Amino acid sequence: MSSPLRNDRFLRALRREPVDCTPVWLMRQAGRYLPEYRATRARAGSFLGMAKNPEIACEVTLQPLERFDLDAAILFSDILTVPDAMGLGLYFVEGEGPKFHNPVRSTADIARLAVPDMESELGYVTDAVRLIRRELDGKVPLIGFSGSPWTLACYMVEGGGSKDFARIKAMALNEPAALHRLLEVTTDAVIAYLAAQRAAGAQALQVFDTWGGVLSPVMYREFSLRYLQRIAAELERGEGDERTPLILFGKGTGQYVDELAATGTDGVGVDWTTGLDTAARVAAGRVALQGNLDPTTLYGAPEAIRREVGRVLDAYRDGNNGSREGHVFNLGHGMSPDMNPENVAVLVQAVHELSRR
Repeated sequence: MSSPLRNDRFLRALRREPVDCTPVWLMRQAGRYLPEYRATRARAGSFLGMAKNPEIACEVTLQPLERFDLDAAILFSDILTVPDAMGLGLYFVEGEGPKFHNPVRSTADIARLAVPDMESELGYVTDAVRLIRRELDGKVPLIGFSGSPWTLACYMVEGGGSKDFARIKAMALNEPAALHRLLEVTTDAVIAYLAAQRAAGAQALQVFDTWGGVLSPVMYREFSLRYLQRIAAELERGEGDERTPLILFGKGTGQYVDELAATGTDGVGVDWTTGLDTAARVAAGRVALQGNLDPTTLYGAPEAIRREVGRVLDAYRDGNNGSREGHVFNLGHGMSPDMNPENVAVLVQAVHELSRR
């Protein structure tokens, strides 16, 4: 389908195989901190205008790779493409973020939901994946992604972002069976969506459970973890060197590393509020770990960034019986628009230099 990979560090690390240095990519590496991204967005007219145009999505995906020596590309898209394709009517409000015209508020709303057709309703995503794979020409692997069922349901029920998640938590308390129906159909959609990205050429897949950490442990296990387990169990990923690894990333879910590692996933992403040494000891070699530099480190001076990169690398090694294998370096969450691209260059170079085997 396309050229053999010239840099497979990222995939090897997810298989916990030896690499010459620790691979690095960054959540939101294609984004507003890059002037070239802002120029493309101005030309496209809107965020959705970029995400729904495969040529522009491809252009934006490749922008950070032209600047930095990153070890993976991640598809430029949005986690809310799936509920949008389910008929909720996604739109963005400047300064407020994503909203839905048709939020899910009743059992009747839930009953109307169905898994979208991947080629007709989300074909712009699979078209972008195919185009990016062609343009990457084997330079680095391409990561596809989805939101987690719980995180998608948060936006679907709240109608947008939320400070307290009152509506969906009330549904969890008062109508748990209804919420489980919503999560079941959303999980079916996520599995189909990730499978479609894999078929189109995505070489690794990540699930973003951005709002998993807002739940109590009892609720997390019932309304989020259960559905992550289904994804890890049911998503066809292949075998051996041809396997498409799955990474489960949650914000504020470091206390569940043990349970996430037991799902059958290939990698677990850890945010910066959990020590990577602790996470590595808990994971005990069952999965690769991804993370977990505090994103605000990028506001530091170059020497501070190098120091913190070294600390994260050493923390992983210290928790992993003295070995650096099985670690993908990343931020503990996404980058912010006001970050300096020059500091990203410092970070990427530091990861490769300080982890050189």
